[in-house]
Amino acid sequence: MGVFRFKRFEVVNEASAMKVNTDGVVLGACVPLHKDVRRVLDVGTGTGTVALMAAQRLEEAGAGDYFITGIDVDGIAAVEAGENFRRSPWSAHLESVCVSLSGFRPSEPFDLIVSNPPFFDSSLPNSDSRSALARHEGELSCFSLIDFAAANLSPEGSLSMIFPASREDGILRYAGAAGFVTRSLLRVKTTVSKPPSRVVASFGFTAAAPVGEDVLTLMEKGKRTLQYASLTKNFYL
Repeated sequence: MGVFRFKRFEVVNEASAMKVNTDGVVLGACVPLHKDVRRVLDVGTGTGTVALMAAQRLEEAGAGDYFITGIDVDGIAAVEAGENFRRSPWSAHLESVCVSLSGFRPSEPFDLIVSNPPFFDSSLPNSDSRSALARHEGELSCFSLIDFAAANLSPEGSLSMIFPASREDGILRYAGAAGFVTRSLLRVKTTVSKPPSRVVASFGFTAAAPVGEDVLTLMEKGKRTLQYASLTKNFYL
């Protein structure tokens, strides 16, 4: 059985097409969270890693009545995420639902919508249809996510997602046209000498001035940097 062990929970990622990965861990560790967040949606939850990290952080922040819903169009992934949720210390605060983003009808607005969406053009071939769902943009794209968030966030809520650095300009423009302002940007580099490969962006309807911008470097001389180790110290063994 493929199991990834964190400090306070375990993630079985045997059946899910998208395994535990650095992008998801970075997003889960740095997404803006505070104790007043009550309703959270993790779109494309996969193994449930981001949702579990959010649950741990909300508990540690002193939140009491929060609830996190993870949705995934892949039924096998949704079942595996649900099992990971049930085995966690926060099972009462988590649920996994097999549903597409376009088919999801929330009863209330969310305080936070978070996603590690598919990155690759849906026109690219992939012999494994489940891998294609997990990795290639279909109905779940950065743009459809922004449109959904614009209609389903609370007035003070936020949308946080990670995407390739090459797409930053287009995504920020689209978010602005949808009524969002950029609250924070974290540009992620694998090593000091390389340009950023990912961006973690947080959007809201109201500005947090000035926009918080930072750079995270993951590795140096084959080891995690002190910066990355500090960010993930409550999660990685």
